[in-house]
Amino acid sequence: MATATATRGRPTAARVARPAAGRGRRVLTWILVVIAVLVVWEGVKFLGGTPWRAPGALPGTGSQILWNPPFRWAFANDLNLPHVWNIALSFTQPWQRGADRNVAQFLFDAALFTWKEAALGFVCGAAIGLILATVFVHSRWLERAFVPYVVASQTVPIIAIGPMITYAFGGNVASVVVIATYLTFFPVTIAMIRGLRSLDPRALELTRSYAASRWDVYRKLRLPASLPYLFTALKIAATASIVGTIIGEGPGGIAGGLGRVLDTYNQYYITGPEKLWAAIIACGLLGVTFFLIVRAAELLTLRGRPGAAEG
Repeated sequence: MATATATRGRPTAARVARPAAGRGRRVLTWILVVIAVLVVWEGVKFLGGTPWRAPGALPGTGSQILWNPPFRWAFANDLNLPHVWNIALSFTQPWQRGADRNVAQFLFDAALFTWKEAALGFVCGAAIGLILATVFVHSRWLERAFVPYVVASQTVPIIAIGPMITYAFGGNVASVVVIATYLTFFPVTIAMIRGLRSLDPRALELTRSYAASRWDVYRKLRLPASLPYLFTALKIAATASIVGTIIGEGPGGIAGGLGRVLDTYNQYYITGPEKLWAAIIACGLLGVTFFLIVRAAELLTLRGRPGAAEG
């Protein structure tokens, strides 16, 4: 009896171990990808970049050349493709001449400011998307009438309508939140239309046999069944809200966010390309962090569901 019980318990233990092993493999894969990118980056510099000097040294200063590449590729010069270690060292430099804070501290504050704006747009966009999907699921003619316009709204480049939104709402945080909301509501709307219809038809028939109201069906069947679709959309929307916020901060003149930092370092790219690359890395890390926050919420909400840990 004990042996049979132990035998029945083994598959459960295996199922518990598989998601952990899968997550470990994904983390290892990402680490290997990053290492591969760095190796290729410096490999290109090694073969066709400008002569290597000590980190922080400038050409014409008499610094000893550490390596003279055999080729000269224009795209691999220090202006277009700085060395990885120079980008890393730029995080420790003052963010501007005479400043007390270094680039890392400055970018952290800017990323936090941008994330607050993006999170507000993310929440607004997710709420609008959920409301629209709920309306469309319960009204076929509204779905046929308005879903094409929802899809068409995303064919307009945000870089084109961003200045229009800024002009309409003023150069303030409100315009940035509107842009982030605009990019966020679409994936939630489309995914939730599918998700709210993914409930088990037999469960729907059972609830109808008990004369359940639309609200009861929505609350007890449609919404729980749609959660995997919702979180899939939210993970897409999280990164989209960051992109929209950064784009909106430029024409909006928001001084505290990453969009303004990118504009500033882009103007001084010739004298300090490493700082612009550092800002780009900060933008990427912010997007990944927001994605992981949504992913953690997904694991917490969907714990116990089959396949929840594999998304």
